[in-house]
Amino acid sequence: QLQASGGGLVQAGDSLRLSCAASGRSFSRLAMGWFRRGPGKERVFVAAISGLDSTVYGDSVQGRVVISRDNAKNTLYLQMNSLKPEDTAVYYCVARDGNNYFRDEIQWRYWGRGTLVTVSS
Repeated sequence: QLQASGGGLVQAGDSLRLSCAASGRSFSRLAMGWFRRGPGKERVFVAAISGLDSTVYGDSVQGRVVISRDNAKNTLYLQMNSLKPEDTAVYYCVARDGNNYFRDEIQWRYWGRGTLVTVSS
């Protein structure tokens, strides 16, 4: 089970940190990631991290976000900086068994419900 939190209303240029608490699986053996769906847009890849802390980022957020994990707390994080109105979206925490991660959402087996981030201009 994945439970995302930390969303809210912020202004352009602000920072925000999302969290995702995981339960029910051996957290360190999961690859974890984030997707987002903006209003009227398709769901897109944001970032992912392997169990060995290898990371990858989507083009739209590269350089502005950092994904990290705390295996002792079974928690995934997404630190977002220099937020823009186009970052407004529901952010979904995802996981998959194994060490590999993918940009394609079909590869991710476990999905949380999402947390809404709204960035005002």
